[in-house]
Amino acid sequence: MRAREPGAGSTRPDRLRVGIFGKVGAGNIGNDASMEAVLGYLSSDQPDAIVDAMCTGPDTVGARYGLPAIPLFWHLKFKHESGLTGTALKVLGLGVDVVRTASWTRRHDVVIVPGAGVLEASLPMLPRGFPYAMFLLSVSGRLLRTKVALVSVGAGAVNQPMTRWLFNSAARLAFYRSYREPGSREAMRERGLDVSRDNVYPDLAFALPVPPGVAVDEQTVAVGVMAYYGTNDERKQADVIYARYVDGMKEFVRWLVDNDRRVVLVVGDTNGSDGGVVQEILADVQASRPDLDPSVVVAAAVSSYADIMRVLLPVSSVVAIRYHNVLCALQLSKPTIAISYSPKHDVAMAEMGLPEFCMAVNALDVSELVKLFTELESRSGDLRQTLAARNADKKRLVGDLFAELSARLFTPAERS
Repeated sequence: MRAREPGAGSTRPDRLRVGIFGKVGAGNIGNDASMEAVLGYLSSDQPDAIVDAMCTGPDTVGARYGLPAIPLFWHLKFKHESGLTGTALKVLGLGVDVVRTASWTRRHDVVIVPGAGVLEASLPMLPRGFPYAMFLLSVSGRLLRTKVALVSVGAGAVNQPMTRWLFNSAARLAFYRSYREPGSREAMRERGLDVSRDNVYPDLAFALPVPPGVAVDEQTVAVGVMAYYGTNDERKQADVIYARYVDGMKEFVRWLVDNDRRVVLVVGDTNGSDGGVVQEILADVQASRPDLDPSVVVAAAVSSYADIMRVLLPVSSVVAIRYHNVLCALQLSKPTIAISYSPKHDVAMAEMGLPEFCMAVNALDVSELVKLFTELESRSGDLRQTLAARNADKKRLVGDLFAELSARLFTPAERS
């Protein structure tokens, strides 16, 4: 696989051109992990392809992965403008993005949207943001005969009419669709799409290599946190939801240290928001347990999925809310409790054989969490064996996904 060279589309028409599109490079470690899995697949299956990206974090994608990349949005540069002038600029920007997206799409044979919850609204978003971008991509692909592939993506119920229409249209116009769990495919069926040819495969993160095992400290627990403000339907209660969640995590960490556990705090987003939660918890521990050795509760420095794997390898168990923190823990066969804010958490835990260790964030009760954690530790040996067997199945199914992509997206002539 090679990065797009300037002018390569016109000077080397025999080279396959593949675009990566989506919310990557902007700080969400799970989304970047999905892209890394696709890049690994392309390196193996299409080693001579010219690859570039249109994404929310072009600078990071360029620096970390060596891919030429352009911003997903142009109109967002006016998001803080107000008044008639601001409105006019935003409308102009939306129009410019139509031209930008179409121009970029037409230069590719295939555009891949790698995993992530690109058809759901479990976290707050506006219709003119990512839903609009997805719609523009699929329309451009259909009109310009570029294969747009939504690969092992997440979906769910969307209650905002415009957001739902944009996402549904994007999915309907895409050349290829597959989902990361049965619930996502069912959600799209309920939203009116014909999903009879859409298959379900594991999350793309299961394609990433797992590092060699290390010695496990049975007294160390990883607690994955995030700046959780509720779903797209709960914007008015956002501050209350955030405070309730963070207070619960503070109380749980205090219980852990009072019961002779060491704690590693882990984030799943590197844009700074999750880090604020970490600092609140550290400050609470320092204030409430002033004599505690600072090494008992520490914050892990992570910027990639590989970093999270490295941090989780030596811990005994994990309690986490970010979906891909949960997924990473399961992938490493760590006994895990998921603090769920979306059905995808419940599905992932059930598929990996731990359905009873999922607690809804809106029903977070620390006393119940402590009971659940105590049970988790008592069954850790059996749970590790269950997870190891399920991981082997996931790895095989990801191989089936990549075989399907090769057959559907890349014709024999293109592969040669």
